[in-house]
Amino acid sequence: MPSASFPRCKGRRIVASFDGGDVTSDGGILLLRQLDREMSLTRAVARRLTDERDPQRCHHRTQTLVRQRVFGLALGYEDLNDHHALRHDVALQTAVDTDGVLASQSTLCRFEQQANRDWAVAIHEELIEQFIRSFRKPPKKPLYLDFDATDDRVHGEQLGRHFSGYYDHYIFLPLFVFCGDQLLASYLRPASRDAAHHAGAVLALLVRRLRQAWPEVRIVFRGDSGFCRPLILNWCDRHDVDYIIGIAGNKRLAKRALDTDYASAIRFEESWEKQRVFGFIEYAAKSWNARQRKVIVKSETSRRGFNTRYVVTSLRGCSAEWLYDHRYCARGEMENRIKEQQFLFSDRTSCHAWWPNQYRLLLSGLAYLLLERLRRIYLKRTAFAQAQVNTIRLKLLKIGAVITRNTRTIRLMLNSQCSEQDLFLKLVSKLVPG
Repeated sequence: MPSASFPRCKGRRIVASFDGGDVTSDGGILLLRQLDREMSLTRAVARRLTDERDPQRCHHRTQTLVRQRVFGLALGYEDLNDHHALRHDVALQTAVDTDGVLASQSTLCRFEQQANRDWAVAIHEELIEQFIRSFRKPPKKPLYLDFDATDDRVHGEQLGRHFSGYYDHYIFLPLFVFCGDQLLASYLRPASRDAAHHAGAVLALLVRRLRQAWPEVRIVFRGDSGFCRPLILNWCDRHDVDYIIGIAGNKRLAKRALDTDYASAIRFEESWEKQRVFGFIEYAAKSWNARQRKVIVKSETSRRGFNTRYVVTSLRGCSAEWLYDHRYCARGEMENRIKEQQFLFSDRTSCHAWWPNQYRLLLSGLAYLLLERLRRIYLKRTAFAQAQVNTIRLKLLKIGAVITRNTRTIRLMLNSQCSEQDLFLKLVSKLVPG
């Protein structure tokens, strides 16, 4: 066995070689296995996918392939190439519920190349069903559906890529929808389209399914100015969906907001400290067919000058300041959720074809669902209650372990110096039925 030598320590030789046997750096993967069982996530997804492979010539079931990839992403293995060695990891084999070698990167690649529009629809349906099942009773509070787009850089000749002058790169422009921390949609789009492309259709599908489950639920659409489109606003008005959406400034809005700007400037001149003044105005854009809508004006004056923002909303009964600070600005938390998708490698859209890239984007979403549930349900009132998924991965999943396996027992001897031993054991006691 080849070995490597290092400088001595206290007179002792230091030799390293890869002959330690079955050792894993992913001892916490069994938490993912229990979460997946509890949610029946990969099983439900696999049932929804149509597999065109010949069953007589396949060694790995659809469920095994989906589970292998989702667990791999959650553990930090972003590429199919990682599975060349990872498929021999006994910890991953155990989590996937098999005791043989897992699928190779070529097998996984061939499977993913089957991806099509029906796969994307099926997985999105499961995302919504998982969200609905996360409530024991119909929600009494309004559901705020946060819509946002982000750039997904591409470095090859992928179908649908487009150069964006804003991002100065070739990108895709996926659309994400969250309700709180829970993912509802992860929709790949070309960057050649408007930022709100298909957002209205996605909103309509979500609202229809949510109201099938909860007829009385109140739904609020929330987004930045990129989603302030007449089609979306009119649809919301017709279907009793509230909204609070940023709106880009223009000369007419600026003229109507002069009183608010003036009040902010006067207060600043009196104190020379940053001032914020809020107000409401009625505004009708030409594209709104002369329909008046309520717009929140936030006028901020500081030593740097004026900063005026506008938000159109149908929400009533609260002050402009409260609506802006506690309802509109709350959408900023969605930026962290999108960042977490990238921590789970949602940007690994390197396939030439379109639908395999959409499938990979959704695989990252499925990995996020597992870790988000762990955080929301089982890490509540712990130091990791607000931790991002990469921190949860590092502290609770990436645990070194020696593995022994025989006909009766699979034993993981976890690192004795693990800093989160007590929390890990507490999580196991909650996740595993007594």
